[in-house]
Amino acid sequence: MMRWLLAPLLAAVCFLPAFPECLSSSEETGRGEGKEQQQRPPNLVIVLADDLGIGDPGCYNPQSGIATPYIDKLATQGMRFNDMHSPSAVCSPTRYGMLTGRYCWRTSLKKSVCFGYDPLLIELGRLTLASLLKQWNYITAAIGKWHLGLGGEKKADYSKVLKPGPNQIGFDYFLGFPAALDMQPYVIVENDRALAAPTAFMPASQSQRQGGPGFWEAGPCAPGFKHEEVQPLFTAKAVEFIGKQKKDKPFFLYFPLTAVHHPWLPTKEFRGKSKAGPYGDFVQQMDATLGQIMKALDDGGHSDNTLIIFASDNGAEWLPEEIKLFKHKANMDWRGMKGDIWEGGHRVPFIARWPGKIKAGATSDETLCLVDVLATTAAVVGAKLPNDAAEDSFNFLPILLGEKPAQPIRDFMIYHSFDGSYGIRQGPWMLTPILGSGGFTQPAQVPPVAGGPQGQLYNLKDDPRQTKNLWLAQSDQVRRLTALLEKAIKDGRTRPGPKGP
Repeated sequence: MMRWLLAPLLAAVCFLPAFPECLSSSEETGRGEGKEQQQRPPNLVIVLADDLGIGDPGCYNPQSGIATPYIDKLATQGMRFNDMHSPSAVCSPTRYGMLTGRYCWRTSLKKSVCFGYDPLLIELGRLTLASLLKQWNYITAAIGKWHLGLGGEKKADYSKVLKPGPNQIGFDYFLGFPAALDMQPYVIVENDRALAAPTAFMPASQSQRQGGPGFWEAGPCAPGFKHEEVQPLFTAKAVEFIGKQKKDKPFFLYFPLTAVHHPWLPTKEFRGKSKAGPYGDFVQQMDATLGQIMKALDDGGHSDNTLIIFASDNGAEWLPEEIKLFKHKANMDWRGMKGDIWEGGHRVPFIARWPGKIKAGATSDETLCLVDVLATTAAVVGAKLPNDAAEDSFNFLPILLGEKPAQPIRDFMIYHSFDGSYGIRQGPWMLTPILGSGGFTQPAQVPPVAGGPQGQLYNLKDDPRQTKNLWLAQSDQVRRLTALLEKAIKDGRTRPGPKGP
């Protein structure tokens, strides 16, 4: 079935022998002896869905046309967050933000995403989730959709070594697809090399929308590459990784899925199973993938000492025509979709399970962001973040543990649209200094007119669907939030600490 992918891997070295640097002695790491070894920190598994809407899982939307038994089960065993946001409404910036705890718009990527030939976006020497946990003697692996650039050249050469990459920012092992599955080149990379160079050619697919499977662009591919075989390969390798781990050493698995980003190509087992067309079928396959990860943790005896997080990188790209066709609201009633500055673009599902620590069946309405995962992870292991790292990350471990802080974890947060437009949220107030979506919903930008609103201001408590623009009626709020946004950009950070450049 996946011989073109699996054959090179069968001859590869097994996981544990491939990690000599992470099996260092306690003398080298300063950890691993005595009490620390007996009461080691929990394993961390992050399963990041791609383009999954908050209205897709049944635990968020009882009217969903898609069956998601494993996401729903995870929610009954852990905590479901209702006001979690991605820092961007598209893929690469969210991944950067979650792995570094820093807003991506502070980097050279001011809009859009990384593409398949782009260099590594994460700066060498910058603290990441992986490099943080390596300091605490974790075995670290990233398996799945990378979408953060590879190598240091302006255009990556997939016939050569791809450095710097995931191995240079803290991951002991990497197996992944360079960008999104609709972007060339169509190759699988293991650590710093393509398993097979892109010497063949993939013709474009133009089947798109109205229930179709999506599209991909033409371009170089590895011989025999098949889109539908990629997610099963990554799932098998993630399950294998978990199966290799021992209970005496913590591990971190970052598992960013290729599903459910188009092309929507579910395997035969899942075709026609949902009530939302190929998209819904692909979501059900993705849900089964989560189930395999949960089973692997159970089979290895790791579940009780693992913090597992399931989330999505942004909202679903689900058109109004598809809502009518399938009677399914992938983003529920939130305005907009993937790419947009509105809530549908960045309000995402987020579920965390940690037996004995997180109360089963709990929910939280705390306003948080995926960039907060790094600071929270640091708190879990007892690490102190340096001032020059995780500049926009806030620790929500108290929320996970069922505490009720006197003040919100975050005073405010900032998010970005596909075209690089800003949005800022504080309490119920959301402001963006543009007219239009800033993303995929048309029009993306609307020129302001004299005497009219110059941007958008909404009160999400009174108007959750963002239908009443209060820009002119609430000028004090506009001035206050605009000043707060400008200061956060200028300071180089939002987490307390010294100002950045």
